[in-house]
Amino acid sequence: MELEVRHLRALCAIADTGSLHKAARQLGMSQPSLTTQLRRIENALGAELFSRGRTGCRPTPLGRSVLSRARPLVADMAALVTETLAEAARADGPRLRVGSTASRALPGWLRRLRDRFPGTDVGLRVDVSAHALLRELAAGRLDVAFVHEVEGCPLRVPDGLVHRVLVAREPQFVSLAPTHPAAARTVVDLADLARDHWMVDPNVDGEWDGLRRVLATAGIDPPLLHGDYHTAASLISLGEAVAPCQPTSVPREDLAVRPLRGDPLAVRLLLYARPATPLDPLHADLAAAYREAAHRSPPYRAWLHAGGTAAPCLLQDPPVDRDPP
Repeated sequence: MELEVRHLRALCAIADTGSLHKAARQLGMSQPSLTTQLRRIENALGAELFSRGRTGCRPTPLGRSVLSRARPLVADMAALVTETLAEAARADGPRLRVGSTASRALPGWLRRLRDRFPGTDVGLRVDVSAHALLRELAAGRLDVAFVHEVEGCPLRVPDGLVHRVLVAREPQFVSLAPTHPAAARTVVDLADLARDHWMVDPNVDGEWDGLRRVLATAGIDPPLLHGDYHTAASLISLGEAVAPCQPTSVPREDLAVRPLRGDPLAVRLLLYARPATPLDPLHADLAAAYREAAHRSPPYRAWLHAGGTAAPCLLQDPPVDRDPP
């Protein structure tokens, strides 16, 4: 039998704990397996390395001699692995792993992050579920997560995360066909949409519950459809449905975007990170990108200039003079 580093590591564990049972637990193996391994090591070296007794295991004189040579080798091997991993990480370059629910501020934010952190690999994961992103963040698979929280449906935030509020109350607008009678108005009442099919994505945390609560408060019970946003856009353009949408949405020839009177639907925009992540500069870049996206949307810009309810203070600045990405 040829001695390996794992054998030397086992000898050090037995000496450090003074017990085959404790050493086996430390090494993540069963006590019988460790006992067999020790016996094979001693057979290979031709002598006992530990004396066993009711009080545990103690190194013999030969065992102490072997341990004096084994410990530096084990330490050097651990240092080799640690330093190699660190060097490999440096070779790959620094990374910033960004998670986000859907937002039109994302392109501008990513552009700013790459300008702020040159040489950093800025990765992106978009998910409709804020809860899924927060779990990934807590598990260390993301460094930062930009999420929205539907009003009345608080997020379940894992322990240990820090956050900044981007927008305390962002109103949700409605997307409808340009031929819809309500599209002729600059502001739409929920009652104007009482007979329409409303479409929501059931995978977006809180959206279904939040919409149902708002519609019930308004005393209307329209038919509901479930589907993703791409399907919703197709049905809306055909006049088959209406749907909540972000105020940063830009109208198209086949889609009109209007605010709802009184802003009954709203979300809170939040930036979460793990404590070691520099959150303030990330938040500043996101705020600038969001402001840019907000002023690029004519309905949102008009809403802001009209002093829309709970207008976010960060949007009072003039728009950034920058071409869309």
